[in-house]
Formats: sequence, C-alpha cells, structure tokens
Amino acid sequence: MVKALEKNGLLLQTDPSLPNAASLLAAGPIRGSWWVHPRANEIFIGLNQLADHEDILFTKLVSGKVTLIHRRLWPDFLSIATTREAWQKRGLSPGARYLLRTIDQEGMLRSNETQWPKRLEPAKLGAAARELETRLLIHSEEFHTKKGAHAKLLEGWTHWAEHVSLDSVLPPPAEAKQAFEKLLAKLNEAYGGKGRLPWE
Repeated sequence: MVKALEKNGLLLQTDPSLPNAASLLAAGPIRGSWWVHPRANEIFIGLNQLADHEDILFTKLVSGKVTLIHRRLWPDFLSIATTREAWQKRGLSPGARYLLRTIDQEGMLRSNETQWPKRLEPAKLGAAARELETRLLIHSEEFHTKKGAHAKLLEGWTHWAEHVSLDSVLPPPAEAKQAFEKLLAKLNEAYGGKGRLPWE
C-alpha cells in the first residue's frame, strides 16, 4: 500500500475511479460505501494503520475527499496550504473565520475542549472545521476521548510541520500547484477519473 502511494504520490481514501486505499485494502473495486463491504473491518484497520504512518498525510485535497499524500509531496502541499490565497478565504462563514483565528493564535485545539461562542450559534464547530479543511487552511485528525466519543484535533499547518519534522525549503506556490495539477491530470486520464483540486 505504501509503495503504491509512493509511486502515485497520492491516493484517495475512496473513489469510484481513481486509485484509492479502500479498494487496495479490499483487493478489488468497491461499489457504494466500504462500510458495508465484506472486508470492511480489514479496510478500517488498514486505514487506521496508514493514518499512523510517518510518511502519510490524510487531508481533503482531491474533490473535497480525504486524500492520502506521500511525504515526498509534503513540501509542495504545504506551500499551497499556507499561502492563504483568495480561493482559500473567499466566502468563509463567520464561524470558520473565528475558528481559523483561534487556531492561528493557539497553534492547535481539541474540538471537545473548545468553548463555541453563543453568538455564532446555530453554526457548529464541526461544520466550521470541515469548511476550513476543504480550503486546506487547517490539518484535522480524529481521535477518541477518554469517554469514547469522537473528537478532532485541529491545527495550523506550521504547527503540524513542526511536529512531523518537515523542515524542507518550500517551492513557490505556483510551481507546487502545477506539480499537483500534472499529477492529478495524469491519474484522471489513466483511470477515467474526475478528480479536481480546490483552487481550480
């Protein structure tokens, strides 16, 4: 699996056409949700193992879906994610803007320990976090609390880069975008996919 990711540079977590981790773990194509696949338990365990791998980043890059990115592409990705271009900030909801400011100030936060301001209700923290994820403005990682509930660790990319020891020189954003555009165009053509990147 890691070799396939290193070769392609990226894999979708699941997709009907493009190379994806769920189908590789199931050893065949998956119709519909992998949660109802006969090998769902193996897929679940495999995805968790991949999420713990030091050379794999899970983020919402292609078509707003969870995408696995190999370490060799992290400098390109980080260059794009930290640029704060217009496509990342345009039309953000008040809740998303508030959450981004908080993460910028704190470096990271846990959703289960964060007090959500009443003035932003009925907007929810989870929705604001998803909005920021799809704009590549934050890194998000799910975890289980001591009580067994699902929660998310949300962090800024600079904070994330420090704890994964990524100290490479970042390429110019335009060059980094072009690298991902060429890679995805090649995969789309080879597999009949319709993947798109958030700035396109």
